[in-house]
Amino acid sequence: MTVRCLIVDDNDRFLQVAPVMLEREGIDVVGVAATSAEAIQRAGELRPDVALADVDLGAECGFDLAWWFARAGSVERMDVIMISARDEADYRDMIAVSPCLGYRPKTGLSGSAIRAKLENAEPAD
Repeated sequence: MTVRCLIVDDNDRFLQVAPVMLEREGIDVVGVAATSAEAIQRAGELRPDVALADVDLGAECGFDLAWWFARAGSVERMDVIMISARDEADYRDMIAVSPCLGYRPKTGLSGSAIRAKLENAEPAD
């Protein structure tokens, strides 16, 4: 199964490195975005299967973006996996109540981890 992915992060270096690494692992990174507005626009244009959204997007919060996609119409709606350089325990409560598929630390990000999250996902309403 080919997975089409959008990466949303405000760290330019991460946006350069992560796509290369994920592409090597069979993930089709169709685009990157540094802000929620860019992510929403790119998602509408590119129709990815999943977004990897950084929790801390500067002045924005990746969890807000996950909620936006969860509430969006069928065209824009997609799964979101939260990512961060910080430990998952720092976000456990927010992850539990959010519509995201889960969390992956940036250091543990891989093609197999993304596929595993998607395979365990509940079907969309």
